[in-house]
Amino acid sequence: MTIDLSDSEMMLGYAQEMAYLGYTDVAFNIDQVNNSDTLEFFRDPQQAEEYCAVMANDAEYFERLPVKSLIHDLNALMQSGIDLSSIEAIDITGFARGERERKEFLENNLNGSIMNEKNLEFLADQIKYAGFGEALQPILKEQLGKGEKEFTVLHEANFEKSAFKCELSFKKSDRSDLYFFNSYKAMLSKEGAPHTLEQIFYMGKDNNFTMKEAFNLLEGRSVNKDLMTKEGEKYNSWISLDFKDAEPNGNFKMNHYHQNYGYNLQAALEKHSIKELQTPESKESLLGSLKKGNIQSVTFVVNGEEKRRFVEANPQFKTIRVYDESMLRINDRQSQEQKQKDSKEDISKGEKKSADGKEDDLGEKKEKKAKRRSPSI
Repeated sequence: MTIDLSDSEMMLGYAQEMAYLGYTDVAFNIDQVNNSDTLEFFRDPQQAEEYCAVMANDAEYFERLPVKSLIHDLNALMQSGIDLSSIEAIDITGFARGERERKEFLENNLNGSIMNEKNLEFLADQIKYAGFGEALQPILKEQLGKGEKEFTVLHEANFEKSAFKCELSFKKSDRSDLYFFNSYKAMLSKEGAPHTLEQIFYMGKDNNFTMKEAFNLLEGRSVNKDLMTKEGEKYNSWISLDFKDAEPNGNFKMNHYHQNYGYNLQAALEKHSIKELQTPESKESLLGSLKKGNIQSVTFVVNGEEKRRFVEANPQFKTIRVYDESMLRINDRQSQEQKQKDSKEDISKGEKKSADGKEDDLGEKKEKKAKRRSPSI
């Protein structure tokens, strides 16, 4: 129904009055601009239909509309904020529905925008604490804006002369518009190695591995983690990859050395002459780094001299691996024997000093005794 805007307020009042009097339907000419005087009201829908049929001709066509619908449309028009003085006529048919749909659309877009921002914030924090930093956030935001079912983001890093790449996988929920960081594929290309090592690390509420931990595992080192069983029980374990055995999905199998296995990292370190074990702060830092799977620089005391060495945890054999400054492996027994040798030398020096002290005391006593025996003059 096209109406005269200047008459819209009067038409609304008129329609409300007719509804109050029991009129249920209104008939109008769809080919003209209607006002309060051109509308015909009826108490019976059938009568309105008959009126439309009788009044129709080759030049004009009439339609019936429930009075309640007319009132809803006019109310929506009055509340829409449209400048009634700027236009003369407007088609209000379904105006209320259109306004409602428009508001719902704007509200959904607003809610969707807020939800996307929250989703982006959540994912950005998730990848940040997984060790991928904040550089991926612009790419992540762009991908979320595309609205695709799933997508991947590539991250590259360089560690220890090795090319390390991670392909992060994100997927949209089947039940909402939220995206989730499901997994990442870590790919390590060692210098001079013929093949690239790959491992998929799945992300969830528990049992997640950071990017650096993934790198350390692919480097062949072990990582210490607090994990959760399917039953929700917490436990601690050292984990390494078995490069000779694979899972059905192509992943390397993980070796687990549980807390009951009996590996004591601190005890293994104390078998060597490591200076960093002498202070609580440096010892705690060393233990923490090794538990993350890092190879750590330390200071060995060899024959009284300080020498730089590198160590890493070796839970399988309940020891540590030791490397020299050139990253050449030092025999574990050799390193322990050196500490024992240094300890024996320290003990020997202590015993000699003690013996020298006793001899000096004995000489002094003899001298005093001789003086007492000498005759006085």
